[in-house]
Amino acid sequence: MKAATFAAVGREIAALTGSSCAPEPERSIGGGSINACYFWPSGAGPLFVKVGARGAREDFAAEADGLDELSRAQALRVPRVLASGTADEAAFLALEWIERGAGGEACEWALGEGLAALHAVTAPRFGWRRNNTIGHTPQANEWSADWTEFFRERRLRPQLALAAQHGFARLLSGRGERLLAALPALLAGHPARPALLHGDLWGGNWLASADGEPVVFDPAVYFGDRETDLAMTRLFGGFSAAFYSAYEAVAPLPPGAALRQQLYGLYHVLNHANLFGGGYAQQARELIDRLLAEAG
Repeated sequence: MKAATFAAVGREIAALTGSSCAPEPERSIGGGSINACYFWPSGAGPLFVKVGARGAREDFAAEADGLDELSRAQALRVPRVLASGTADEAAFLALEWIERGAGGEACEWALGEGLAALHAVTAPRFGWRRNNTIGHTPQANEWSADWTEFFRERRLRPQLALAAQHGFARLLSGRGERLLAALPALLAGHPARPALLHGDLWGGNWLASADGEPVVFDPAVYFGDRETDLAMTRLFGGFSAAFYSAYEAVAPLPPGAALRQQLYGLYHVLNHANLFGGGYAQQARELIDRLLAEAG
């Protein structure tokens, strides 16, 4: 990124926070596959700053709103949002810097309890007050009173349509349509209620702070079935037995959760196919086949 753009971002952060900000970051932070991330000194302490193309402004604004939503729940710690906007050719999101610690079983237990407390925050309907993204894929959150309808029309159908655009139609399309039709059977009798969700809770989107407190970040917030968050935690690992034991001690899962875990995980597998291609599309096909066999 050009030095002039860094300087413009620093000036805008300073104007929005009322504190001095360095004209460039001290170092880049690895791990971001979509936007560049930086450790950025300021007069109020170090910042975690995401920087992307100017068109990412709305995505950053939605992420900031999601962090604020999670913060208001007072269930799990999230980084404080300090500034968001555009400067020169870039969009940016400046967050509180949280030093990473060692974690351990006590931290993961607290994470499980905190997630259960987050899911106890409810809404009258499924969805959220604005759309956002899952990775950089648009995620529609228009309100719905019916969970099966919401998950079919706001989650699976858009991902299947994207998969067809990306060349996976022969692999998925017929199966996908059959699965959409089978959703009422797969979710029959399940007492889903609109719980506040992190929305993208994989092992890379939480950390233990220096004092051992769990911290979650990079959300894709909406109100949905709480089991969708748990399904995401099981896709790629990063959560210990203590986490799951703590969650179920507070909020036991109803019968059929293992099957729904596969269904809800499919959304994220499809998204990974659309973002990264390759073996994820085959994984999605295998998941769909298993789910169709269960639906009968």
